[in-house]
Formats: sequence, structure tokens, C-alpha cells
Amino acid sequence: MIWSIVVAVLVLVGAGLVALAGFGIMRLPDPLTRASAVSKAAALGLLLIIVAAIVDEWSVRSVIVLVLVLVAHLVTVPLSGLALARASYRSGTARAPVTTVDEPLEQGRT
Repeated sequence: MIWSIVVAVLVLVGAGLVALAGFGIMRLPDPLTRASAVSKAAALGLLLIIVAAIVDEWSVRSVIVLVLVLVAHLVTVPLSGLALARASYRSGTARAPVTTVDEPLEQGRT
């Protein structure tokens, strides 16, 4: 009984974070902040959903598979978000009219 409540809470919080990442894609002004929102909120949301699956289905095989998926996700999502943001910045499409500070430009590195 208690484990089903824990699983439900983890899934709901994880789904909420993934939804928040989707909302960030729609509302944030430039690709840099969008990439940041997606890479952080979606990664944490999926982490919680995978942990809920581990708690719900406690067998050796499923835990091994889900932990491998979790590690692969936590390694690739931040790196892909960084790569997308960097490509967007270098192509010149990253600057929104509301963006006033450009630290890489001010420090002489791009």
C-alpha cells in the first residue's frame, strides 16, 4: 500500500517536471534558456519516473535495465542540451530581444 503511494507521487512529480520543461520550451524567449529548461527539468522528471518504475517493479533484471537507462539518460541529456545551446549561440540565433547580457562576447570567447 505505501509503495503504491510512493510510486504515484514519484510519477506525478516526474510528469509535472516534464510538463514544466514543455512549458519552458513554449514560454522562454531564446534557444539558450529553452535548452537549459529542457535539459534540467526533463532529466530530473525522467529520473523520478524511472525511480518510480524501479520501486514498482523490483526484480533484478528490471532494476539493471532501468539503472542503465537512467545512467544513459543522465549522461546524454545535459551534454545534448549544452551542444544545442552552443550551436544556437554560434549560429547567431540565440539572442532574443530581451537578452541584455552576453558574457562570452564580453569575455572575448565564443
